[in-house]
Amino acid sequence: MLKLAGLRKSFGSLRAVDGLSFSVDKGDVLGLLGPNGAGKSTTLRMAAGVLIPDEGEIEVGGADMASQRHTAQSSIGYLPEGAPLYQSMTVLEFLNFIARTRAISKNEIRPAIDRSMADIRIGHMARRVIGTLSKGYKRRVALAAAILHEPDLLILDEPLDGLDPNQKRTVRAQITQMAQDKAIVISTHALEEVPLMCNRAIIIHQGRLVAEGTPKDMMDAGEQSGLEAHFANLTDHGLAS
Repeated sequence: MLKLAGLRKSFGSLRAVDGLSFSVDKGDVLGLLGPNGAGKSTTLRMAAGVLIPDEGEIEVGGADMASQRHTAQSSIGYLPEGAPLYQSMTVLEFLNFIARTRAISKNEIRPAIDRSMADIRIGHMARRVIGTLSKGYKRRVALAAAILHEPDLLILDEPLDGLDPNQKRTVRAQITQMAQDKAIVISTHALEEVPLMCNRAIIIHQGRLVAEGTPKDMMDAGEQSGLEAHFANLTDHGLAS
């Protein structure tokens, strides 16, 4: 569903992503880990078609991001870190706006909104002005917007950021349910969340892939491969909460 091959991206003299390659199939929930500044958000922005790589190729469901951007992006639900929202809109108004930008047909807009609000459990907030919501509920509104058009690929940058423990359980359960027929990529700073949500994980450092496997395999193989040190390094960098 998602293939990244040889991605490179620099900002001036800073090489943020350096020859990164990986793929994600339907049914996969891939955890993307790394210390601050490792290139996680830059990688996800390129995968979502928001940022153009300097080198490399991106395919979404077989569509090339460079030459078939509209087709590729139509299959993506993207939740950026600190997702911007229109603070003066109600939740319902915002999701209606997103539905129209996604070209959802008029008679399907309200069913799509009701479905996404029910999935993320924010229906009781439909008439609330977004600017009055807590950080956690704002994050859930942004997630509802990302799944509104039922995309085959979800790219979620810190989806649990700002959520309380009950909200985290709700979102984790929904991610697990959605993974049955979607490919999902999650960037997270909470190391303990990875085995709860993901069946695969990769670690990147200085824009390069340094480890890949299941969360359990990584930990089990730590003594032989040195991967345990990578996880310790994440903690040292404040990645594990």
